[in-house]
This record gives sequence, C-alpha cells and structure tokens, in this order.
Amino acid sequence: MKIKKSAYVKGAATYAQCIASDLPQIAVAGKSNVGKSSFINYLTGDGKLARTSKLPGRTRLINYFLINEGCDDEFLLADLPGYGFAKVSDAEKLKWADLLEKYLANERRLVQVLFLVDIRHEPTRDDATMYNYLFQNSVPFTVVATKADKLPKSQVKNRCRAIASFFKLGEDNVLPISSVNKTGAESILDKLDALISADRTQLVSEQKKD
Repeated sequence: MKIKKSAYVKGAATYAQCIASDLPQIAVAGKSNVGKSSFINYLTGDGKLARTSKLPGRTRLINYFLINEGCDDEFLLADLPGYGFAKVSDAEKLKWADLLEKYLANERRLVQVLFLVDIRHEPTRDDATMYNYLFQNSVPFTVVATKADKLPKSQVKNRCRAIASFFKLGEDNVLPISSVNKTGAESILDKLDALISADRTQLVSEQKKD
C-alpha cells in the first residue's frame, strides 16, 4: 500500500460523536508518550497530520483521519486516546477509558488495532491490560514496537522477541518501527493493504448474497 492522500476529519470526545461510516477503520492505540502522533505522521508521509507534543496525555479524543480518499484502499485511521497518563484526574481517566472501551467494543468496521509499545522497555501494566482486552474480546491487532532508533540495531530483534514473549505472541506479530530513522513503515503498510483488500472482498461477497 502507498498512502497517497491523508486528511484530518474530526475529533470525538464521546462515543456518540464517533464517525458512523462503511469505510474500514484502522485504530492506533498505546500509552501516553509512546509516539502515536509521530507514528501516524511517518506512516502517512505527512509530518503535520497529527499534532505531536513532548508532553504526554495530549490526545484526549478519538481523532479521525481519512486515508486515500476515493481510492480502492480508502480507510479511516482512528487515533485513540493515550492511556496510563498519571497527571490527570481520576474522572478524566475514567472518561478516556469509557470512550476507548466503547469504541473497541462497538465499532463494527474496525479491521485492525495497531497496538503501540515502547521497544526499550518491558510492557507496562496498562499495556498488559490493553493486550488482555484485545485478546479476550477477539479484537484483531498487531503490536508495533516504537522508538527502534533509541536502540543499537543489534538489540532490536532481541527486544521484539522479548515483547512477543511477554504477550505470548509469535515474533512476526511484533513489528519494530522508527519515525526518526524512517524504518519499518513498509511492513505495516503491506499488512494494512492485505487486511483492507480482504475486508473489501468480504464486503462485496456479503453484498452479492443480499
């Protein structure tokens, strides 16, 4: 897949404000400061698409981006609120958690969650909670290990192996990426291309049955 066009659509503060669309959706999830905005900007080739900040906890909405409008591989990219940010009230944390859970539980066109973790560290308790939710609710996901540029190249594979072991996944289910060194996007885009193509084929098949 090549991302040719990308544009911000809207932000949703509550589940009622989420976009209702027949387009397939790819969601980006991860803890605060894991690099979601930088990841989105690198993946789409638009350095200004998602707002980046050195301060964690800035993504408080589900932010929607329309990718490849009018093309066969058109889809919505949903940037989910970052979790695990300590410097907000408990009420705010509950609000984010409610929005996150309702989206993941009810979005019928969700094709894949790109679940971001920091390659340098063992996944946090909040990461484990997210993984357990995705796994137990049969939400399709791929683990993306961000900030690979922060490690020597010789350590990247070992860290991916350790993360896969922590989550009890195959090593192929953990994809390293660096938005700084511009490495790793191709593997993710290839995966998204296959998923969206399969979704389109299934949709056409279901329409023929109707």
